[in-house]
Amino acid sequence: MVVAALSGGVDSATAAALLVEAGYRVVGMTLRLYDASGTQASMGGRCCGPRDMEDARRVCAHLGIPFYVVDLADEFERRVVDDFTSAYLEGRTPNPCARCNQYIKFSPLLRRARALGASLLATGHYARIDRGGDGDWQLRRGVDRDKDQSYFLFAMPAAELGSVLFPLGGLSKEEVRRRADELGLPNAAKPESQEICFVPDGDYAGFVERRALARRGAPPPPGDVLDESGAVVARHDGVHRYTVGQRRGLGLARPGGRPLYVTRIDARRGEVVVGERDSAERTGFDVGDVSWFGGARPAGPLRAAVQVRHRARPLSADIEVGEDGAARVALLDAAVVAAPGQAAVFYDGDAVLGGGWIR
Repeated sequence: MVVAALSGGVDSATAAALLVEAGYRVVGMTLRLYDASGTQASMGGRCCGPRDMEDARRVCAHLGIPFYVVDLADEFERRVVDDFTSAYLEGRTPNPCARCNQYIKFSPLLRRARALGASLLATGHYARIDRGGDGDWQLRRGVDRDKDQSYFLFAMPAAELGSVLFPLGGLSKEEVRRRADELGLPNAAKPESQEICFVPDGDYAGFVERRALARRGAPPPPGDVLDESGAVVARHDGVHRYTVGQRRGLGLARPGGRPLYVTRIDARRGEVVVGERDSAERTGFDVGDVSWFGGARPAGPLRAAVQVRHRARPLSADIEVGEDGAARVALLDAAVVAAPGQAAVFYDGDAVLGGGWIR
């Protein structure tokens, strides 16, 4: 038996339908992660909202499979939403989707799946899982590079790889849409959700401010925007509104119109530092909380490709792991904007070796 994790979107619905078509005994399961009542999310347009739960229920009814709702709102609040808020207040750039995959979408669902007698969990992610030459399970990119989600999956529990199915990993988005239509799925034409699921209006800065006010009794404080000489060039309304590498929204430029970028954020002092792009770029950076697939961390230096944003080009690098488990990344022929808090994911071809969080 397979438990299919359903978000209410077309991808997870198609994954479940393909498993039913293949002859698996399938149970649908969706997550209640936050209270979106009275918000735009309750009317659709954001994953995991009430409308999406109803869409997941309709898909299960269409497929003739059981449907369950699992409430993980408290765990989601602690592991994902609190982390998201703290990161921005501390001048880091969070990745809530990767955190959700790390803590919410696999181990907790697999525990419930096994309680129902299921041995496998399937999701609608565009990624692949297979066995490497050494017999260990490997996570690989999806064949559709425009939709590949392996970057967000690097922190999923490695021990669970053998119990997870990604039925869409070998398909393109166009093929998934076509199969959903052929299978008559009730959400076949549903548009994709692009925003952070728990920020119903898309205003992440306002979301952080409201949570800071509720928890600390005060909104994030304003502060100075400095150039690299230390001169004050503007004021800001809180460091949570900025991320390293940001250009849009600054309203600042060098004489002659050359744009300025955020090069550093000092949350303790409440300062945002701006400069030209090359001042924000790095050829080396540290990565903490590193996890590895296929067993123990490398015994020595490793040559691999490193990706620091979802759609960024992987870059060749030498990676050395310290005694504390952190990795030092030295890029070989390029520089990148490596914002603290972003995920850095290590690849060997299309295989995910591991990854961690940029320090």
